Amino acid sequence: QVQLVESGGGLVQPGGSLSLSCAASGFTFSIRAMSWFRQAPGKERELVATITPAGDSTNYADSVKGRFTISRDNVKNTVYLQMNNLKPEDTAVYYCYVRRWRDYWGKGTLVTVSS
Repeated sequence: QVQLVESGGGLVQPGGSLSLSCAASGFTFSIRAMSWFRQAPGKERELVATITPAGDSTNYADSVKGRFTISRDNVKNTVYLQMNNLKPEDTAVYYCYVRRWRDYWGKGTLVTVSS
């Protein structure tokens, strides 16, 4: 059974940093691309970043380029999202995602950027 468990969210001031983690299980992690999505209050869920199975290529939404970094550890079956220079508009629930025959999502972790 596929499971994705996010952690690391919290309250941070503008300009601050947070690091999110997603522990994956129930599938062969090393052969699946992994992604982070986010959903802000009243808005649709949006793709934030994607990383290839080997971790050799990444893609980012324009709104987070240069500030966020996605990475993975195929031994620990974990994908990370390092978020720097956070802005109030980054406030959202952040979800880990994998597609394996169908879409799988974690339950999400809340990131609040506020002074």
